[in-house]
Amino acid sequence: MEQFAPVKRSKDGQPIRYLVVDDSVFARKNLARIIETFGGQLAGEAGDGLTAITEYERTHPDIVLMDITMPQMEGIEAAEKIVQKHPEARIVMVSSVGYQENIVAALQRGARHFVQKPVKPEVLYEVIKYVLGEEATAASAAGAGA
Repeated sequence: MEQFAPVKRSKDGQPIRYLVVDDSVFARKNLARIIETFGGQLAGEAGDGLTAITEYERTHPDIVLMDITMPQMEGIEAAEKIVQKHPEARIVMVSSVGYQENIVAALQRGARHFVQKPVKPEVLYEVIKYVLGEEATAASAAGAGA
């Protein structure tokens, strides 16, 4: 898998911490592998929206990667509940259900971006840098192998 310049928090230089939410264990493991290539750290995992809310409270991640279609509570509803309580939360919806109305609903309810499955690491990398904005720095390409 391609190596990317590590994305770090600009305030303290620490790795970006992720909460990965998907009802598929395979999808969660795949996303965890991808974020490791970005120098990221897995803060927690959840298989449904209800657990996602609990895990957000427990881990306070920098970014949440959330599926839309899940049992017990859909990702859009979970994203809305997290953002209501934590307006600073950065949630990126990751779904194969790329219907326009789902994307619009997710963005209206507080998600910051959307990534289509199957996830292309280079697309996710750019989305993460965009969503974190000034709060993240990517090491220069020269320092990527260090």
